[in-house]
Amino acid sequence: MKAMKYLSKLAVSAVLLFSTALSSFGQQDDPMYSQYMFNIQAFNPAYVGSWECVGFMVLGRYQWVGFNGAPDTHTFSVQAPLRNERIGLGLSVINDVIGLEKRLAFFTDYSYKLKVGFDANLRLGVKAGFTNYRHVLSDHTTVDPGDPAFEGDIRESFMPNFGVGLFLSSPRYYAGFSIPKMLKNDFEFGAGNYKTDYEFRNLNFIGGYVFDMGSYMKFKPSFMFRHTEAQPFVYDLNASFLFKEKFWLGGMFRSTTWKGGGSAIGFNAQFILNEKLRIGYAYDLNLADVGTYGNGSHEVMISYELRSLVKSFVSPRYF
Repeated sequence: MKAMKYLSKLAVSAVLLFSTALSSFGQQDDPMYSQYMFNIQAFNPAYVGSWECVGFMVLGRYQWVGFNGAPDTHTFSVQAPLRNERIGLGLSVINDVIGLEKRLAFFTDYSYKLKVGFDANLRLGVKAGFTNYRHVLSDHTTVDPGDPAFEGDIRESFMPNFGVGLFLSSPRYYAGFSIPKMLKNDFEFGAGNYKTDYEFRNLNFIGGYVFDMGSYMKFKPSFMFRHTEAQPFVYDLNASFLFKEKFWLGGMFRSTTWKGGGSAIGFNAQFILNEKLRIGYAYDLNLADVGTYGNGSHEVMISYELRSLVKSFVSPRYF
């Protein structure tokens, strides 16, 4: 009952923040992940410190394989608790390439833990950093050679931003809400020939619960809701099974991710090699016509936890 009480409070807080921020939202450029339930730090700073040890994670997402200029995203994150176990610190680096556009983001993450029940914690998080943006306009193939709108090299070397988040968790469930980027960044280039609203705020709401399904299997449904103005409301539903605490296998469904686009289906798997090392893979296929021309989207993730530096391993981590 206590768990449901705090989940309800978190949901109410999310709705209030949603109502105050909605009026200024716009299109989003933040990457979308299929293995979001193990990569929460990328979009929610309150997640840092939840591993209760020094941990590293690398992830590569290769979207719409087979298309020239398709999005590629590489993410690196590290997190650690301080001697004061209430505080967690982290670093997130995201390299996102879409066609000739390149974005390289560096963000530091901070969280503070509050005890809210017998085995539940609520973390409050803040992230701050900047993004480098580059777009070589002259490399585009144009109908009119020498078009002044496609001349030059756009370099926006420093676009600062910050984000906030909440993360409620116990050994068996989690729920989180975050706005990864609070500031709206835009710029123009070449006397106004090239304009872009580069960064807009978007909302992320996630949750999941782990159920016992016998002595050797567990079941974890999870979800992620995202909203950005002028874009469809996106939801991602996942159902995963854990076998003998060693192997995750699940399926996912994602709603339409852009106007006129299609939903997606896919699967995810993760091998827990030991208490320190995990290797994950996810595949998703767009159900619109674009899905018939490519080879789907692939995502590979590796995480490593330095548990030898802290107290001995007590219970498995389910997210």
